[in-house]
Amino acid sequence: MPDSPENRRSFFRRIFGDTVERVARATEDRVVQQRYVRPPGALPEVAFLAACTRCGECARACPAGVILQESPRGGLAAGTPYLEPARMPCLACAEMPCARACPTDALDFPTTGWQEVRLGRIEFHPERCITFEGKPCGVCATVCPVGERALSLDEDGRPVLKAEGCVGCGSCVRECITIPSSFTFHFQGN
Repeated sequence: MPDSPENRRSFFRRIFGDTVERVARATEDRVVQQRYVRPPGALPEVAFLAACTRCGECARACPAGVILQESPRGGLAAGTPYLEPARMPCLACAEMPCARACPTDALDFPTTGWQEVRLGRIEFHPERCITFEGKPCGVCATVCPVGERALSLDEDGRPVLKAEGCVGCGSCVRECITIPSSFTFHFQGN
């Protein structure tokens, strides 16, 4: 361990932070019975459940009207906001009106905006995509609210999904013309 007080503090903060994160993850796995895609800027699930007052302000502020509220049968999550990106995609609004409308810290507008927000992970299935059969399309790239930072077309008109820029909004999943969709939505970490 380094001798300077600053290095010692940094060392203990790193060790303590890792331990707290592991305990929080284990607690969440025991407490959370169902996984939800929360609106952008949401706290980790257990903290979100504690901070959210179930007021509905985020849902009212959503210009696309895609924020839903869990039914009373949702247990600890009853009344909390959630998204279904594959069915009703988030518009990835630059100003995140849902997060700004939250009267608590359950949703918080991140200082770097969408750069640090991921609603989920999108997977591309080229074997389903008609552009790989030589047919023109490009619907996915056209509807992507993030644009070329997340999804573009290569020189042959084929989709190129860029995980580092994709926010997991679900627009490509829903609007893809193939059946099943050439894109699938996954919860973060899955």
